[in-house]
Amino acid sequence: MTFRLGLTGSIGMGKSTTAQMFRDAGHPVWDADEAVHRLYGPQGAAVAPVAAAFPAAMHEGGIDRKALKAAIAADPAALDRLSAIVHPIVAADRDAFVARHKDAPLVVLDIPLLYENGYQALLDGVAVVSADADTQRRRVMSRPGMTDDLLALILSRQMPDAEKRTRADWIIPTDTLDDARRAVNRIAKEIADRA
Repeated sequence: MTFRLGLTGSIGMGKSTTAQMFRDAGHPVWDADEAVHRLYGPQGAAVAPVAAAFPAAMHEGGIDRKALKAAIAADPAALDRLSAIVHPIVAADRDAFVARHKDAPLVVLDIPLLYENGYQALLDGVAVVSADADTQRRRVMSRPGMTDDLLALILSRQMPDAEKRTRADWIIPTDTLDDARRAVNRIAKEIADRA
């Protein structure tokens, strides 16, 4: 039976790098952010229903994310409408991925807002990537267009790292690549030993 491992962590904690480590070790990884980009792309499954609700967001066969953000900013109720449309489509994509890899002993589901959206109930375990606050801030502030205000807004929408750590089955320290890689290998071994 496939073990469904949720991988999550706050912005700048090293989740993408850690997900790649699982891939490099041969474990299938589904990435929620990548799935949304693909589903919003030309002929993506989310295009028609999102465009029906937000016609101004349609552009060249796909969804223009900037236009969609503008529509959401102009209407406080728009985000709830968008979520009601997109979440079931993303869930179907995730379930199809897991079904395609049903023979894999471990499938990693990279979900940024895992706890915030209650997805832990769908998983067999959760690993949280974490680094110290200074490392997190340095990583995030090096991104193009990042400001103190934008970082504060993003963090206000995410569960604090300390709370994620207390809920997690595993914590992956990402202060160094070696620490993260050791934790990834240990987690994969523990899951394999359970099977």
